Order: sequence, then structure tokens, then C-alpha cells
Amino acid sequence: MEFLVSLTPADSRLHKNISYRPEQDMLRGFSDGPNERRVREIMQRYAGEVKRFASTFLAPYAGKFQMDYASFRPIEEEGRDLPLHKKNDLLHVDAFPSRPTRGGRILRVFTNVNPAKDRVWVVGEEFRALASRFAGPAELSKYANAWRTLEGVKRGLGRIGLPIPDRAPYDRFMLHFHDWLKENSDYQTSKEGKECIQFPPMSTWLVYTDGVPHSALSGQFAMEQTFIVPVDALVSPDVSPLRVLERLSGRAMN
Repeated sequence: MEFLVSLTPADSRLHKNISYRPEQDMLRGFSDGPNERRVREIMQRYAGEVKRFASTFLAPYAGKFQMDYASFRPIEEEGRDLPLHKKNDLLHVDAFPSRPTRGGRILRVFTNVNPAKDRVWVVGEEFRALASRFAGPAELSKYANAWRTLEGVKRGLGRIGLPIPDRAPYDRFMLHFHDWLKENSDYQTSKEGKECIQFPPMSTWLVYTDGVPHSALSGQFAMEQTFIVPVDALVSPDVSPLRVLERLSGRAMN
């Protein structure tokens, strides 16, 4: 970890984030050939240790979750100049544009590897309360009712041999909801149901980031490993965002 923390954002070898795909052993975001093996080993070791920890701490999910990306985040979050939809200091729930989950949960494990500074988050209310307040204004019904159109498109593309999109109404709504929450200035400035949490150096925390609205106000140098927990492996599927949205819309969404 010390080597990664020694890198600065101005270091030409280091991109905005270092990402690592454990299943493919693929490293991106670091362009220094002589040290690439060292960085890869650090990321491999972190991903492996987190997997072992999660498999023990969350024993019902051992062998059932899918390993997604690991990452190292070297940039100070406070004051970053980013487009609105990419800003980490605005409350949001996670959804991946390129990796639809079809209702699988996004479980993320974070470690603050900054030797001296806390990582500061704000978190909001549980997803059921959040969706009860905002899913309607965010046009949940439009996305839930789009399944008939999507099925027709899939059948048509399948007949002519073209790729079939795998983004379910759930994934489409969650991508939209991520952006909608960030655009909602009233929600962002309200203090209702929100809590500030400080994660000290070398602390680790686990979050279902698809179900907990969260923002990173400040902090530099964090490691993270993402897992996808399939719907059929969930211990409490009724509280998952998928089931909450299906109850609110009265439609199947995956």
C-alpha cells in the first residue's frame, strides 16, 4: 500500500484511478512497465484478502457472489471539478452503465489507506424510504412499463441475428435514478434522514451501494473491491432495490 500512496496525482504513471479485474487479472490506470508487476501484485493481494474476508464475514454468500472490479482512488475528493453526474460529493445510489446487474446487489468493500486523514461520507435513508419519496417523481412507472417494448425489441433483434441488449427495466431505472438524485438540488441540500460518517485511516467498511444513498465529501487514497450478489442468492430479497421497485410499480422489472 505504501507504494501506491507514495504516488501523486501529478505522477504521469498514474491515471485518475487504478482498476483491476480479478477474474481476468487485468490492470488498468498505471502505465509504468517496470513497476506494473508490483502494482498488479498489490491489487491482487487486496482483492484476494477482501474476498476471503467477505466469504467469512458474510458466510451465506460465500461462493455465490461475483468478483467485480477492484480499484485504487488516489485523488482528493474534496473540491474535484467533475461533471454533475460524475461528482462523488453528491448523494446517489450506484448503477453501472456497462455492467447491468438485473437486480443483483452491488456490494462494495472500501479501505481508507490514507495514513493520516479520514475519509468523510454522508449517507441517506434506507432504499425503501428513498424510493417511496422519489421513485414516483423520477418516473418509475415509465421504466417499469417499458418491459413490453424491450421484449419486442429483443425478439426483433434476435430474428436478424443482432446482439440483444441485457439491460432490464430495473437497470434502466437505476441508471436514471442515479442521475436524477444528483440533479435534485432540494434533495441534495436537505438534511432530512442524512448522517455524516468519518472513516479513520486504515478502516474498512462494507456497503450495498445500490441501496444506500451516499456521497464522499473528502478523503484521498482509498482501496475498493466490488462484488455482485445475484438475486437468487440474497438472504433478504424483499429489501433489495429490485423488489422494492417492483412493489411500488406493480411490475416485474428484471
